[in-house]
Amino acid sequence: MLFHVVPVDEWTADPERPYAPASLATEGFVHCSPDEPAALAIADGLYRDAPDLLVLVIDESALACEVRWEGSRDMLFPHVYGAIERSAVTGVLAVRRDADGHARELRPWL
Repeated sequence: MLFHVVPVDEWTADPERPYAPASLATEGFVHCSPDEPAALAIADGLYRDAPDLLVLVIDESALACEVRWEGSRDMLFPHVYGAIERSAVTGVLAVRRDADGHARELRPWL
């Protein structure tokens, strides 16, 4: 499974189309995380000011596009080289923050 952090409004913007965040156009791939702890760390660091965040749980084997695990030897992250078919998303989790605003846990969304 792959994990992708996304603001709620981006995920819900066009539910009839495959999900294609801005990074796909600007960098050529969709950034993902290898596990829930890494997704929480990204939500806490890069999305600290985003009020409503989700984490998509993606079945890598259900994607039509290529997935490359890239990075340094010590830390590899999955990069999805194409839009994510919504049928490949097996779960959607909401990021829950603690009283200090830190991303601390994931719970089922809706």
